[in-house]
Amino acid sequence: MSSLGWIRAWIVFFMVALVVSGVTAFPLLEELTLGSSILHSWGVEQWMPALVEWIDRVRAGLADTYASYPWLAYGTDWLAFAHLVIAVAFVGPLGDPVRNVWVIHWGMIACVGVIPLALIAGSIRGLPWGWMLVDMSFGVFGIIPLLIILRLTRRIEHEQAIPTSESPERPV
Repeated sequence: MSSLGWIRAWIVFFMVALVVSGVTAFPLLEELTLGSSILHSWGVEQWMPALVEWIDRVRAGLADTYASYPWLAYGTDWLAFAHLVIAVAFVGPLGDPVRNVWVIHWGMIACVGVIPLALIAGSIRGLPWGWMLVDMSFGVFGIIPLLIILRLTRRIEHEQAIPTSESPERPV
């Protein structure tokens, strides 16, 4: 596969990951209820009690909040929408990665920004350290395909800059 083919494959992968991540922000209570049920049925609380306790606590908090203040879920609806919009931003590099390399840089900056946000906001909100690590992993793992895309884009840019024997020479 050519460099452009690999770039497009990685961009599609990144876009799909953003869409999946975004769409899963809509049904949070249902996901946590299902997750809690699965963890309990598999007996995970026997060997990871803190994880199961945290999932149950978050599920109960969401259930109570949604029962009294369902409009608060609108905030996570916007989170989901933001993921979908960010995915759309990668349509530009999908078509012309060299011209739209700034989107790749922007995505990398966003991935790096996940880490201080998770550390600061997670600490302020009282999240467990392990949960903050999971949140930070989105930035760490998200930047990997972007670094690959950037490297391949630079390769194409370099190839386009090298004059071929067929192109007329420019005066120096």
